[in-house]
Amino acid sequence: MPTDPAAHNDTLARHLDQGIQAHMAGELETAQAHYDSILAAQPDMPDALRFLGILRHQQGQSEAGVALLQRSIALAPSAPAHNDLGNLLSQLGDLDGAALAFLSALELEPGDPNHWNNLGATLQKLGRLDQAAEALHGAIQVDPNFAAALHNLGDVYTARNQPEIAAEYYCRAYVQPPFEGKPWNLLGIAHACLHNAEAAAAAYREWMKAEPDNPRAHHMYAACQGGHGPERASDAFIEQTFDAYASKFENHIVGVLDYRGPEQIEAMLRSLLLPEKRHAVLDGGCGTGLCGPVLAHYATRLTGVDLSSGMLAEAQQRGCYDALEKTELTAHLNANPGSYDLISMADTVIYFGDTRALFAAAHAALRPGGLMAFTVEASDTDDYRITPSGRYQHASQQLIRILEAQGFEILAQHDHTLRREFGKPVAGLALGVRRRD
Repeated sequence: MPTDPAAHNDTLARHLDQGIQAHMAGELETAQAHYDSILAAQPDMPDALRFLGILRHQQGQSEAGVALLQRSIALAPSAPAHNDLGNLLSQLGDLDGAALAFLSALELEPGDPNHWNNLGATLQKLGRLDQAAEALHGAIQVDPNFAAALHNLGDVYTARNQPEIAAEYYCRAYVQPPFEGKPWNLLGIAHACLHNAEAAAAAYREWMKAEPDNPRAHHMYAACQGGHGPERASDAFIEQTFDAYASKFENHIVGVLDYRGPEQIEAMLRSLLLPEKRHAVLDGGCGTGLCGPVLAHYATRLTGVDLSSGMLAEAQQRGCYDALEKTELTAHLNANPGSYDLISMADTVIYFGDTRALFAAAHAALRPGGLMAFTVEASDTDDYRITPSGRYQHASQQLIRILEAQGFEILAQHDHTLRREFGKPVAGLALGVRRRD
């Protein structure tokens, strides 16, 4: 090493810079050679001790790594060294020690969101959820778009059983750059959750550019425009969406979304005092057959209709259908006049905007005195509308007007929660009607 003090310090600084560059490139032996050279000449250089401590941990010598970091901090306390020590202790399972290290980093650099985030993540692991939330909110006060802290807040609120708040933070994290590897459809969904229809539409526009023939991209873009939207979801949209969804449909819709459609249909049929095993029954939009066991209780013959062959394959496994047909529901109804005593549609009408053609076909397909039970998502307007979810909501009075005009008598109406979406309850409506002759 040079004997001139200035030259000596320049040489040490150059060695440290070269060591850090090699370290970051994963060239650990080269990095160690630089750190060792520095410490041979100046054993108490804090930064060399700090980076050598990190390297020793990476080499599996974690106790030595902790000791080197602690020595560095004793010589020259710094927020980065405390933060590095916290990360090392966290990886070793010493969460209490890690939390203290992150607190020390914050005392020196309270404006660094990484220290807040690391402290919050550690406190969450310790089960100190309120303190974790406070620390993570500190991170996003400094940087509102800090994706790691936003995602960790989602984890904290999930652990606190506050799924609605958790979903907001997860979506806020997801829409932050970088966007590489993030599908446009999921970015659109996340923006829709955040009530940013313009950003959701922009994501779906990019999806349409990438896949101009994809019916899902076109439908979801239309859904972000609000209003009535298309008269109904296209056959291609339904088929593609549910074919892709079929294998995981039930685990997701029942286990995650707490879907209650079959229970609402069952409650409606019980309230109508329907006699058992006497009816030709149609399960319209049968999906995987979740309503099949309920409807089979009333059926002499049970037919299921759906556009998705993947969903029909799942329904076939239930063994409760006498026939399953891949076709569009309105077309099936029109092709089978006077064939049914009962038509059930759980979570099917939510893919229709204008229901007049559907209900007219249902009236024709029912025998005299036949019944229809169905669920919809409830609208707080006086009409139907498409939502950013791609589904339609319907106002009860608007439905009743159409049903009566098509020749139905309203027998019962039940308000309920149909499912949960992004942690929020989705208001639903079940209707029971009779064909009036």
